[in-house]
Amino acid sequence: MKDELFSDLQASAEEMVAIENGEQQPRSVHHYQTLDVKAIREASGKNRIEFAEIIGASYETVKSWENRRRNPSGVTKKLLTLIQDNPRKMIELLNNSG
Repeated sequence: MKDELFSDLQASAEEMVAIENGEQQPRSVHHYQTLDVKAIREASGKNRIEFAEIIGASYETVKSWENRRRNPSGVTKKLLTLIQDNPRKMIELLNNSG
């Protein structure tokens, strides 16, 4: 490893420790918006099994989203956002489309 690269890596590690110890503030903080899948499902009036079937996901996937071990992405995230905005109507549409 080149000396300059190692120095940068060491400085980053020292900065991380200083932030963790409250000795320094981070230069930037990134916040990621995640969906509350459990709240979305509960608003739809469906249990996990029913909800998973309606949106075309597995029970285990819905469970992992609700426990925040995984986050929905892509088309599924868009679908869940639509359900969040109007749960009863979207569930009705999805039920009638299958």
